[in-house]
Amino acid sequence: MRVFVTGASGHIASAVIPELLGAGHEVVGLARSENSAAAVKALGAEVRRGDLNDLDGLRAAAADADAVVHLAFDHAAMAAGDMAGAAATDLTVVRAFGEVLAGTGKALMGIGMGHGDGNEHLGAQYGANPRSATGRLFGELAEQGIRSVLVGIPPVVHSTRDRAGFLPMLIGIARTTGVSGYVGDGTNRWSAVHTLDLARLYRLALEKAPAGAELHAAAEEGVAVREIAEAIGRRLGIPVENVPEDRRAEHFGFFGAFVSLDVPVRSERTRELLGWEPVEAGLVADLEEGHYFEGE
Repeated sequence: MRVFVTGASGHIASAVIPELLGAGHEVVGLARSENSAAAVKALGAEVRRGDLNDLDGLRAAAADADAVVHLAFDHAAMAAGDMAGAAATDLTVVRAFGEVLAGTGKALMGIGMGHGDGNEHLGAQYGANPRSATGRLFGELAEQGIRSVLVGIPPVVHSTRDRAGFLPMLIGIARTTGVSGYVGDGTNRWSAVHTLDLARLYRLALEKAPAGAELHAAAEEGVAVREIAEAIGRRLGIPVENVPEDRRAEHFGFFGAFVSLDVPVRSERTRELLGWEPVEAGLVADLEEGHYFEGE
């Protein structure tokens, strides 16, 4: 297939694109800057310049492709506190894709946090998330002749390619404060997946997932945050401590809103549907390899 990938210079795409190319697919990657274009070209993909605001360009790229893998998101707006604005942009982009893909049977893959695959406990979180509107739209597109597929990505996607995810943030906070911290008793869990395992799931989903599928890319259902903090503390040689609730914002900054999340995710149905079996290192084992702590 000829596959158009947005967010093509990002962390996840850096593994998805080589995985697709290795399976014989052609890839066209969206790049909004010269640096991004160079990164996409280095991966072996064709480059299409543009951004999420260029709706006509996005429509043209989708029409010229056999499938769209939509990985881009307005992270700048999200980091500035405008999650609603970022989600609205995403919804507009998916609608634009839907306009040109309707009735074609082509695949449109996006990032979701649905509560299928036996993860009913995510229902309330799903409904409160501004991105849930895009998830509902994907369900509607499946009824319009589009093979729409949502991939629920865990909070932690880890590997040597990870430079700005949950783990680098926790490590940076630990280095700055001299304490590897957690909140409460630290038993809240984060699901996780290695970047290369996630890339294989994307390729399998592109090739095999049915219209309307909600997939979950959790290689590990949930790793306790305290266990993660302990691994970071060992590598840095610093204390591992509970951070009292009244000091959470002071210690973790904006990341304090995430550090106490409990988001275990099961993926049994996804594995059965796609024949996906994660084979890469788990989260704590990846931390123990040491690459997250190099260069400092």
